Amino acid sequence: MLRAACVQVSAGTEIGPNLEAAGDLIRRARDGGATFIATPENVSMIVQGRAAVLERVRPEADHPGIPFFADLARETGAWLLAGSLGILLDDGERVANRSYLFDDAGAVVATYDKIHMFDVDLESGESYRESSTFRPGDRAVVAPSPWGGIGLSICYDVRFPHLYRALAKAGASILTVPAAFTVPTGRAHWHVLLRARAIETGCFVIAPAQVGAHDQGRRTFGHSLIISPWGEVLADAGEAVGVVTADLDLDRVAEARRMVPSLTHDRPFTLDGVA
Repeated sequence: MLRAACVQVSAGTEIGPNLEAAGDLIRRARDGGATFIATPENVSMIVQGRAAVLERVRPEADHPGIPFFADLARETGAWLLAGSLGILLDDGERVANRSYLFDDAGAVVATYDKIHMFDVDLESGESYRESSTFRPGDRAVVAPSPWGGIGLSICYDVRFPHLYRALAKAGASILTVPAAFTVPTGRAHWHVLLRARAIETGCFVIAPAQVGAHDQGRRTFGHSLIISPWGEVLADAGEAVGVVTADLDLDRVAEARRMVPSLTHDRPFTLDGVA
């Protein structure tokens, strides 16, 4: 049995205070018995605009979040997912939105760069162009853990189900989806998308999320979720900063896939185009 936790934060513009706030919640989660603790996308900073992002991000070798989470993993004896950190790339002009998975000794087990960029215009008037600042990744990642494979993803990736099917087929039993979902898209789609990814793959889904008001009026939806392979919501953090936990019986992965073995039922097909 694995006790997993989602830490739900409301990140500001400065890295130091954001890390300290996340650290306090991680310690609370460990005090509650969690041995796998996940934090949201952009856990160390949310700031709007390309110039502001480039001013604050750091190269991997100098980013304070990496030793901070490594030390926390050693201190707590828990596996930690830093949902994502903004990592300045060598050209100084682009940023990687990068997840870090730490084991209980503080070693980096895996990293993952967000593949799908959030370039959208919402009816609310909100507009986002991640690709103007961030370089998309091109590598899907399943990381080894004591509980089986952990498939890594970030936020907008959740709208691309083929990624999660590939992760499950490559050995993932747990999918992580750290996010900073907008309020309009969260209300409409967050729960149903995450439940669908769990059902389609027969995986547990752990989705820690940002919540509340951020730089320049940006608002995020919250509702960090832990979902079973059958699509049941095991924990929902609502709309407040805090921690939620759930006990994961990993035998349920095989059980769900035995009942509905869709991962083994792929069939080749042709697509007739429309003239």
